[in-house]
Amino acid sequence: MKSKRYPEEFKREAVKQVTERGYSVADVAQRLDTTTHSLYAWIKKFGEPQPKPS
Repeated sequence: MKSKRYPEEFKREAVKQVTERGYSVADVAQRLDTTTHSLYAWIKKFGEPQPKPS
């Protein structure tokens, strides 16, 4: 199976759909024809940093 390469802007937009618009990771991954694994990795890389609990 050959993996697809996505441009950075595509990844950032996918992350925004989850983090800002409230769509589920599974839904976004299916619509964009990618894997949930990839999307979680993009969220970790491009998502907003989460505040650390004190």
